[in-house]
Amino acid sequence: MHDEAAFNALPEDRRVSARGIEVGHIFYFGTKYSKPMNAVVQGPDGQMVPVQMGSYGIGVSRLLGAIIEACHDENGIVWPEAVAPFDVGLINMRPGDEACDAACETLYTAMTAAGREVLYDETDDRAGAKFARMDLIGLPWQTTVGPRGVAEGKVEVKNRKTGEKHDVKIEDMLAQLKGS
Repeated sequence: MHDEAAFNALPEDRRVSARGIEVGHIFYFGTKYSKPMNAVVQGPDGQMVPVQMGSYGIGVSRLLGAIIEACHDENGIVWPEAVAPFDVGLINMRPGDEACDAACETLYTAMTAAGREVLYDETDDRAGAKFARMDLIGLPWQTTVGPRGVAEGKVEVKNRKTGEKHDVKIEDMLAQLKGS
């Protein structure tokens, strides 16, 4: 519990003040509820005494808010891999293109078989809208499949946290997924 007098008694160079997010709480009830319920235990002296009670809790929705508050940038959420709702966003740049559709289906199947959760964007939206949406959602990895890359046997992989992008041969990605 915050003791304002003790805090103010500290030298200024030892005081720490920072923003925080309440994700859980503890309440001490004492005997407020145990007395009316006659919830008692035997004390060390043999006498029956009311139980001291309390409660604690962690709010799941508060945790999500705290993660987003701590893990975001100007483009949106940057989910830590351990708690991301999906592992990877798979972006089909040209839905309806036979080669792009086939590559996406192959990658989606391999990723899910390897235990990855995949969010597949096969909308007809413009490229900028797709990229902005994926950044806003903030999945740890983005795999972009486009006609030029597929013609070269490659896809683009982006690390959402660092923004680093690199081309990966589709066959190398599939081999890596099979090995995981």
